Amino acid sequence: MIAQDQVNKIVWNQHHDPFEVLGPHPLEQNGKVHSWVIRAYLPNAEKAWVICPDDRKEYLMQAIHHPNFFECKIDQEELIDYQLRVRESGHERVIYDPYAFRSPQLTDTDIHLFAEGNHHRIYEKMGAHVMEINGVKGVYFAVWAPNARNVSILGSFNNWDGRHHQMRKRGNGTWDLFIPELGEGTHYKYEVKNFDGHIYEKTDPYGFWQEVRPKTASIVADLDSYQWHDEEWLENRRNSEPLKKPISVYEVHLGSWRHEAIDYPPQGVDGPETPVQANDYKPGARYLTYYELAERLIPYVKDLGYTHVELLPVAEYPFDGSWGYQVTGYYAPTSRFGKPRDFMYFVDKCHENGIGVIVDWVPGHFPKDGHGLAFFDGSHLYEYADPRIGEHKQWGTLVFNYGRNEVRNFLVANVIFWFDKFHIDGIRVDAVASMLYRNYLRPDGEWTANEYGGSEHLEAREFICQFNSVLYNYYPGALSIAEESTEWPMVSWPTYVGGLGFNLKWNMGWMHDILDYFSMDPWFRQFHQNNLTFSMWYHHSENYMLALSHDEVVHCKSNMIGKMPGDEWQKYANVRALFSHMYGHPGKKTMFMSMEFGQWSEWNVWGDLEWHLLQYEPHQQLKLFFQDLNALYLREPALYEKDYEEEGFEWIDCSDNRHSVIAYIRRSNDPGNFLIIVCNFTPQPHSHYRVGVPELGFYTEIFNSDARQYGGSNMGNLGGKWAEEWSYQNMPYSLDLCLPPLGALILKLDRDKSQEALDVDSETIE
Repeated sequence: MIAQDQVNKIVWNQHHDPFEVLGPHPLEQNGKVHSWVIRAYLPNAEKAWVICPDDRKEYLMQAIHHPNFFECKIDQEELIDYQLRVRESGHERVIYDPYAFRSPQLTDTDIHLFAEGNHHRIYEKMGAHVMEINGVKGVYFAVWAPNARNVSILGSFNNWDGRHHQMRKRGNGTWDLFIPELGEGTHYKYEVKNFDGHIYEKTDPYGFWQEVRPKTASIVADLDSYQWHDEEWLENRRNSEPLKKPISVYEVHLGSWRHEAIDYPPQGVDGPETPVQANDYKPGARYLTYYELAERLIPYVKDLGYTHVELLPVAEYPFDGSWGYQVTGYYAPTSRFGKPRDFMYFVDKCHENGIGVIVDWVPGHFPKDGHGLAFFDGSHLYEYADPRIGEHKQWGTLVFNYGRNEVRNFLVANVIFWFDKFHIDGIRVDAVASMLYRNYLRPDGEWTANEYGGSEHLEAREFICQFNSVLYNYYPGALSIAEESTEWPMVSWPTYVGGLGFNLKWNMGWMHDILDYFSMDPWFRQFHQNNLTFSMWYHHSENYMLALSHDEVVHCKSNMIGKMPGDEWQKYANVRALFSHMYGHPGKKTMFMSMEFGQWSEWNVWGDLEWHLLQYEPHQQLKLFFQDLNALYLREPALYEKDYEEEGFEWIDCSDNRHSVIAYIRRSNDPGNFLIIVCNFTPQPHSHYRVGVPELGFYTEIFNSDARQYGGSNMGNLGGKWAEEWSYQNMPYSLDLCLPPLGALILKLDRDKSQEALDVDSETIE
């Protein structure tokens, strides 16, 4: 009843739709079903039977055209359910036939939207999903490989043999199959065969969980079983305007923040994790799990007073030395630190403690690892075929093909996925400049121009606009932060006015200027006042975030305190002055781990931070400084409410380069609430330094970076100063201040005390 060539296509794994041959097929006469034929290809079977629970009978299957291809006829008008009993190497087992489950879960509408690039939750259909079909539990698999001749599912359940579970090709090159009786924790891969017969074993691009390197299999995960407790947090975020909120970010690499002894059993949400995940580069040590990080990192960040934690990429990656920036599993939190549920717990606990979670996201490039996206179906599927646009040779990575709808859909849905399934609060998009320019890090002759002859990557621009628009549509209040280092205009402007749609952009110009300034001897700073002031010339062109990130403390750049000139006291004072000015300057804030306690060594991705330094008083004092600075930032709306409005900042004096002093005003939405910030960037104190102020009254010194508790010289103004009726620096009044060496002062008008003084004066006059 079945032709030889059809059997051969199945046996040789060459059939694009095995459902046409395998499984149950009705036999009709006069338009009416009178019996069924059931076929199965069982590569290792000696005998096989069909078990029909309805009539409690077994039907012996006959080998047809091949010793492992079986067929039998059952005389029933309706075949509701059946199983196969298979004898292999003298042992028998009863299984459900995968090809009996013919109805696809990936609908024509899903495929149509995916082909358009507009299926924003395609991850709910692609990948591996635990479900129940016709009362039978199993896992539904779907993968996109349009140029493959055949795709099979491999796993321990079939001895990693691609002949067993051959998938069906649907529209748009999507392949699917439901395998009964599999569940969460199943390890699997896709065997992809091209038309030349070459076989590629691939990790699932939409897989939710992967083995720990060097293993590369995907693992079936159920992401809907975790019980979240952050409804109030999400509701508040949905109704907030982040640009008017305080945002101070603690950037952290989870693999090097801290380690644990390898003989200490790791803990996860479901109890001890096995096997222990060792740090291959630090003998005797292992990574903390997400659960342990929640118990240790979150209290630490909360104690420091940060509003957000930013995680270097947590999507699965094979090489620790890439810091996570060469991703192979875009939909899988890295298994180095535990299961996906453990990462959910980490985010949940962050929200419980009032901390937002930002993750670094890498849509600009991906590695060439054989199990990943590269040459996925035997063709340049996810990447551009032309290496002049499809490869970053300096990084050894490939560039996503932003012009292909399904690839864009993969990435756009990936953004939504992290917010949807893991409740993150923001993304920091890595290397945006490498996406926007075709000639990025490419010499002349090794790049191609766009259709208009320019170097702009127009397809990448459209993709960026798309994912930002989609993100804010689903998750208002979310953060989308660009690491963009060029002069591309309107990066943080809305897409409907021609911008890229990010709501924040790292201010790379400020970062370079300020670090150049602080790294030079204070005597020379008088000749470089422009480094301090230039950022305010362009500040209001974008919504900037001031970031001193991991990139500034690696590759022989020294850690922050090591960049500073002078003796040890001056180094600490310079660091305090730098960060005081950073928090006074308009823009949200990001700083990398270890800066808060003055680590001397550069960041080492293989080791721990230098926690032992906290036994010494200078490092304890610096940590206290950051705690107080963050507390002040959260307490004073003038430091964040009008970051991106011109009236939120006003220079008092920016031209005193001879003393390397600057003074400025920060204002909040309340017209009467403002701060005076004065910074002296030389070791020379000034006992009578006059600064203009807009109102008469008593100005309390609410912060002094030179305070004794921070390790400073404790020079200051004895709690504050009264303004004098002395017009100065275009202000109607002024203060006679004592400026500490390498110090910053923040003063605030005490209206209650000023009013009391006015009342006393009135009574005296009367």
